[in-house]
Amino acid sequence: MINPTFKITKNEILSDNWYTLRKITYEYQNKDGNWETQYREAYDRGNGATILLYNKPNQSVILTRQLRIPTYLNGNQTGMMIEACAGLLDTENAEECIKRETEEETGYQIKEVRKIFEVYMSPGSVTEIIHFFVGEYAKEMKIHEGGGLDEEQENIEVLELPFEKAMEMITSGELKDAKTIMLLQYAKINKLLL
Repeated sequence: MINPTFKITKNEILSDNWYTLRKITYEYQNKDGNWETQYREAYDRGNGATILLYNKPNQSVILTRQLRIPTYLNGNQTGMMIEACAGLLDTENAEECIKRETEEETGYQIKEVRKIFEVYMSPGSVTEIIHFFVGEYAKEMKIHEGGGLDEEQENIEVLELPFEKAMEMITSGELKDAKTIMLLQYAKINKLLL
């Protein structure tokens, strides 16, 4: 459905060095019926997928820790973030992507995942939709150490944590990643580990 209250009049690329940053000029009809010109920047980095790996018998989850420069620039003194496994879709669909990313980042080869929802994480400035998944892991699914691909220079540390400890890390402030908090809260609300 087309929204008749706005129309894009100019779409400029400001940067395409890593991903694409655009300046969008558009006309917007406000509630009194008048049209006004507005400008916004939109960052397009593609769409992504994330997953909470959980183990019911052990009451544990798999998370990762890696350096995130933008968080360092905004007050995270170490720059290190604890997160759920995630990645960009590239050319595959979301389910294929998250299975590949899980194996690359954590070393677990999982066969079954379940999509729970999809979210615009920062709709005021970023075009990305993230597809959220959950999946059970077991010790025998571990086929290598994980850590990400060497050519991507990810240097990912794999963490296996008790579920309740991960939940406590939200309150303590050790865990500040939105997608991970959403996945952990989903698991708690839906009693995935019971």
